Amino acid sequence: MMIYTCTMNPAIDLFMAFEQYEPFNVNRSIYEDYQANGKAINISFILKKMDIKSTATGFLGGFTGEYIEQQLIENSISVNFVKVDGITRINTFIRSGQLEYKAVNRGPEISQKAQEALIQHIKKLTSQDILFVSGSLPKGVSDNIFVTIAKLSERQGFSLILDISSSRLMDCLPHRPYLIKPNNEEMAHLLGIPKLESKKELVMAAKTLLDKGAERILVSRGEKGALYVDKENVLFATAPKGKVVNTACAGDTMLAVFVGKILKKENLEEALICATAAGSSTAFRAGLSDLEDIPLLKQQIQLKRGSSE
Repeated sequence: MMIYTCTMNPAIDLFMAFEQYEPFNVNRSIYEDYQANGKAINISFILKKMDIKSTATGFLGGFTGEYIEQQLIENSISVNFVKVDGITRINTFIRSGQLEYKAVNRGPEISQKAQEALIQHIKKLTSQDILFVSGSLPKGVSDNIFVTIAKLSERQGFSLILDISSSRLMDCLPHRPYLIKPNNEEMAHLLGIPKLESKKELVMAAKTLLDKGAERILVSRGEKGALYVDKENVLFATAPKGKVVNTACAGDTMLAVFVGKILKKENLEEALICATAAGSSTAFRAGLSDLEDIPLLKQQIQLKRGSSE
């Protein structure tokens, strides 16, 4: 079995903290950190911390792309990116007191030739493989690419895991993705519902997506924890308490740990508890969790099994 993570719009994330952040002034940071990032790249990093090998793919360009590839290689993560013209983006996350500012760039324009090269990579996957596709799309890439990949997963038999905010996710569901990971807002948007507030509404919405073809659904709920639903199980996990520093990568951490625990033959309950703890661990720091505080955070989490009727 091989695991692949596909990030089509990766980034270097610059985390900065300020005592005060004021417009029109020169604001000097009290902390800064640069990290190779992108939703599926984060998944590769977390899987590596769990001693699970993966190969990172997607699009990279310029000196920033070289930095990201170097960081992956230094962490003993295999790479198979399509090289593109332009410069992979830099995103900036600023923390000032209780406020968080997020400046996210669009990224370079991706040619049709580069897109076809990525699809050719994916066409080599077999029924023994797992593919994570996560994050936004760069300029020039239509969200039809998600449906193309979903069709390939159905035809070739590899397990597809999707964490995307595109409404085209609904068109991927008939091709039976192994797992999807929306948050509350994304799931409501997919179903044309203003809000999903109660647990009952969340479960009903998740079951609607199951009926449309998703095999499993993991819903990240921020400070409220997480929900997992499949045809036989409905599981809610509460979130541990702590000071939120940065929410950018928490969902990626949750997804990686959940799937990683399943691959390590843990039961669903333990996988969801560990995943929820791991997501919170990342939210409580500037970068990705080192997973060392998971045993402590797990003690705060309550798991409740709902009805699958």
